[in-house]
Amino acid sequence: MEIKRKFKVVGAALLAAGVAAGALTGCSSSGTSSSGGSSAAKGSYTFWDPYPQYDATSAWAKVIDTCAASAGVTIKRSGYDTSGLTNKALLAGQQSNSPDILLVDNPVVSTLASAGILTTTDQNKLVVGDVATNILSAGVIDSKTYGVPIGSNTLALYYNPTILKAAGVDIASITDWASLTAALQKVTASGHKGITFSAIGTEEGSFQFLPWFWGAGADLTQLDSTKAESALQLWTDWVKKGYAPNSVINNTQTTSWQEFQTGDFAFSENGTWQKADAAKMGDLVVPLPAATGGSAPAPTGGEFLTIPVQKDTSRYEASSKIVTCLSSTENIVKTDNTLNYISVGKEAQAAQLAADPTLKPWVDAVQVAKARTGDNLGTKYPKISEQLWTAVQKALSGSASPADALKAAQAAVK
Repeated sequence: MEIKRKFKVVGAALLAAGVAAGALTGCSSSGTSSSGGSSAAKGSYTFWDPYPQYDATSAWAKVIDTCAASAGVTIKRSGYDTSGLTNKALLAGQQSNSPDILLVDNPVVSTLASAGILTTTDQNKLVVGDVATNILSAGVIDSKTYGVPIGSNTLALYYNPTILKAAGVDIASITDWASLTAALQKVTASGHKGITFSAIGTEEGSFQFLPWFWGAGADLTQLDSTKAESALQLWTDWVKKGYAPNSVINNTQTTSWQEFQTGDFAFSENGTWQKADAAKMGDLVVPLPAATGGSAPAPTGGEFLTIPVQKDTSRYEASSKIVTCLSSTENIVKTDNTLNYISVGKEAQAAQLAADPTLKPWVDAVQVAKARTGDNLGTKYPKISEQLWTAVQKALSGSASPADALKAAQAAVK
């Protein structure tokens, strides 16, 4: 089943609640409310996820039921939008009434773990040995692991081959920022539009800027480095020269994609979740280039399956069996990939590639991706991200130079 993911931002909602967090993907709630694990009947387990768009007849719900049956229990599942889910999970944890299993967007894991709501893999016995380190790192805080990723998605560079051919651009020639900028110049000179992306003043804008920030060699602990400035200068120059439209300042990933769907743009920075639409339009994809060559690290997206703390610790055994089943290669690759994810282990990724060789650019991108809360940033990330998207907004709008915007951002973080 194809799904079109929207970017969901948890930060503002959590900050309003006095808790810092950031997240992505989203939809409106249509799930049925349920009580937490502590009140669940014997043999019945509760599961909260951020997919209210999937009802009991969906492929996702059926996979959950199958995994529950294999563990010898039943599942009472509830779907909530991300902001609602995170706040509800925090409240339930405070009241010792958490669900047995909680599926949350990866930046939220550090928030819930810091609040003492989640069990570690040492406690719940989940096995994460085959999960790629760069993907697992979003769930690692102070050397303790708090869940298992169900899958991963990330960003890459979609391109319109018809426009590139008309402009005399060979996609193989685009290996770094200089060659990409040269391609944008050729495309716009031929009468077409260059590149569209999301630079909106939310977590979504930071998410899309990070491949360029990291691709320059910059670090989130030092927002005003010369490397960070070079990344912001790149975007600023693109807008000033007309290679990217002014609309990027207000674009979400969805509206940016809609611009690309008009067929006027040569390039679009967007995510794995758009690959089915791109294939229908005949568009292709390559990894985002780093400043001096190679693939830039893009941020990892995707959710983690976690097991919240329960008064009755004997419940962890069945919960672990369900989580292991849901995150298995069999279910993610062979049975159902409703969530449109790239698998998190090399064996599973190889199985996906064997079934669909067109996934190679995405597998390559996921393999070099980075967790936003990685490097032990944890709950520090949302504040850093807010200042980063604020700096992007200032620079692209012309209210401050990239250097000044980033200096202000670093000062605010300190």
